[in-house]
Amino acid sequence: MNVSPLSKPKRIAVIGAGEVGSTTAYTLFLRKRAEEIVLIDIAKKKALGDALDMSHGLPFVGGVKVWAGEYSDCADADIIIVTAGAAQRPGETRQDLLGRNASIIQQIVREIVAHNQRGIILMATNPVDVLSYLAWKTSGWESSRVIGSGTLLDSARFRYLIGNELGVDPRSVHAHIVGEHGDTELPVWSRANITGVPIEFSSEAKQSIYEQTKQAAYQIIEAKGYTSYAIALALDRICAAILSDEHAVLNVSTLLTDYHGISDTYLGVPCVVGRSGVERVIDLGPSESEFALLQASAKALKTRIDWAMNAIS
Repeated sequence: MNVSPLSKPKRIAVIGAGEVGSTTAYTLFLRKRAEEIVLIDIAKKKALGDALDMSHGLPFVGGVKVWAGEYSDCADADIIIVTAGAAQRPGETRQDLLGRNASIIQQIVREIVAHNQRGIILMATNPVDVLSYLAWKTSGWESSRVIGSGTLLDSARFRYLIGNELGVDPRSVHAHIVGEHGDTELPVWSRANITGVPIEFSSEAKQSIYEQTKQAAYQIIEAKGYTSYAIALALDRICAAILSDEHAVLNVSTLLTDYHGISDTYLGVPCVVGRSGVERVIDLGPSESEFALLQASAKALKTRIDWAMNAIS
């Protein structure tokens, strides 16, 4: 009798055991997103502490093996989430982080690809669009397998604020933030709707909701020093789409090629995400004024990408 071999357990490696990394690992652990979760950090004692802390909760959860490991543990990982890098300080923009994080990410990606050639890299370190591009270039992989968290979290904040204003469950709000995960991001009001019904707000209300969305991270960092919970949930959502081959539409950061004339730039736009990573980009068909803002966002990012690539060359 022929016995088929057991399938390989799903493994997610989380590189960086700071606030975002540890919260992401815990979220994945609680949701049993993979059978194996490995935490990797230069601060090995912190990664070990997180792994032990979660493992002691296995009698309440079960089904997940968690450990602190090395880059060699990326070898069998289906997804490698990168959260490592310098953290954003109060009053500091995401772009201020670029100089400090570019060389860190380049070295991390080199370590990943030395052990893994088939997985998917999911970038969360800021500025995420620029660093996702840098990670793609460093890896030598297809761009579809190097994904940034993009504007998925920004869009969730946007939907929350709209739902809060209208007294509607944010899960019923269909609205998108696109472009940079940062100061040049833009709301696509022309496509915002609730069950197909366009959302009607005054210009003042729209501007207020947009500003609250854009400033949300700064507000949280000012209040508690970092963001962690919502970004962890966003990363978990991307992992679910990949591992379950959902073909879900998520606003992730991906390489654009002739997207309304935008090329060779990572931007947050709606994409179909499945087991192979980004399968295709969805064109929202923004209005003329929204398209102009998207082009401006792409131009700003392209300048920063060129600066980062020159800095590490």
